[in-house]
Amino acid sequence: MTTPLSRQQEHRLLSRFMLLSLAAAIVTMALKAGAAVITGSVGFLSDALESGVNLVAAVVALWALRVAARPRDADHHFGHGKAEYLSALVEGAMIFVAATAIIWSAVERLMSPAPLVQPGVGLALSTAAAGVNLVVGVTLLRMGRRHRSVTLVADGKHLMTDVWTSAGVIVGISLVALTDWYPLDPIVALAVGVNILWTGYRLLRGSMSSLLSAALPEQDHAAVNAVLDRYRSEYPIEFAPLRTVESGRQRLVFVVVTVPGEWTVQAAHDLADRLEEDIDAALPHTETFIHVEPAGTSAR
Repeated sequence: MTTPLSRQQEHRLLSRFMLLSLAAAIVTMALKAGAAVITGSVGFLSDALESGVNLVAAVVALWALRVAARPRDADHHFGHGKAEYLSALVEGAMIFVAATAIIWSAVERLMSPAPLVQPGVGLALSTAAAGVNLVVGVTLLRMGRRHRSVTLVADGKHLMTDVWTSAGVIVGISLVALTDWYPLDPIVALAVGVNILWTGYRLLRGSMSSLLSAALPEQDHAAVNAVLDRYRSEYPIEFAPLRTVESGRQRLVFVVVTVPGEWTVQAAHDLADRLEEDIDAALPHTETFIHVEPAGTSAR
């Protein structure tokens, strides 16, 4: 069985992956900007603008990871885990800004279509950029889900959206080069703008829900309830409905346990300690709060 990483080790690992995302954003933005300048295509320009958003988002995400790793202090008793949601909010907002610029440019070009210059070179550059984003996006999604990092998952999803965007642009520009139907270029850019608007909306919706203290995912609830069920079968105790909060990579679990009235304070305390350890074993890095009540007292 693999030993769970400490919070410091996780932070260092996730920061390295965000630096990888930052490097990928710089490379892909340069490639796509080159394609836009060479060809004069607003489709390639829209793709380059989205990579510019990726670059800003990667910088913000790196900052958010560092803030989230800070220990609790006098002003933040439960740590700084929700900083990761701020990163996702900023990324979602940046997507809306980029989409507005893309749609504006596309409408202008749609009203005044223009031929493309050296579309083959632009297609080659855009394809290379899409390959970089594909590799980095898949890596961020896998590591983000493994380590429950909202920041890495959000950035990975954005990069994968960028891959699909690039694929659409590549197909559209290829058709323009084959058919010489120039209005298709701004039409492709409009489709890109609408697509990333949808991505930004989903990111903002998910981040807002989490900032409002959303509960842990269903599978995490199932893991904790499995521990509680085992204790029910071993001891004459009962539990109130489980309450949880997800705060970035932090898990907060609130348990109310009803014990026999004749139990000593020491016996109840020992059970609470064992229960806390078992919940942490089922969900590493979980902070569990246990309230003990004697039988006959209603849980609050």
